Amino acid sequence: MTSLRTGPVLTFSAKTPLQITVALGGLVPVGAGLAGIILGPAMAGRGAVDASLDSHFSYLSGLLLAVGLAFWGLIPGIERRGHQVRLLTWLVMVGGLGRLVSLRRVGPPDSAMQAALIMELVVTPAICLWQWRLAGALTRAEQG
Repeated sequence: MTSLRTGPVLTFSAKTPLQITVALGGLVPVGAGLAGIILGPAMAGRGAVDASLDSHFSYLSGLLLAVGLAFWGLIPGIERRGHQVRLLTWLVMVGGLGRLVSLRRVGPPDSAMQAALIMELVVTPAICLWQWRLAGALTRAEQG
């Protein structure tokens, strides 16, 4: 068995909790994206809507789905995918900031949307930081 300083054990054991977290966290955007595409604004408790609102909601839900799938695609080699993790995190955070503007403009949304805001502005950046620290630890272990 290889020691933590030489790499292979670090690569497997240290990254596994992060991989599991990203896999589970990815259920949120994938599930919400699919629900938004299938249900449209009814997903958010909206009744009758016009075609433009439905189209826009479905488009944004597709983007949300794509972000979740992209995060899932990073799982196998997440310790070496820092640029992609940071890009996806930036996209999620910009969306969260948009949601924050809405909160200030019209007041707090329902609890599901408040939870989404926490995912966007707290959980996703924390995952990004975790990945960055893991990548640094791996680099130091490889250098000796």
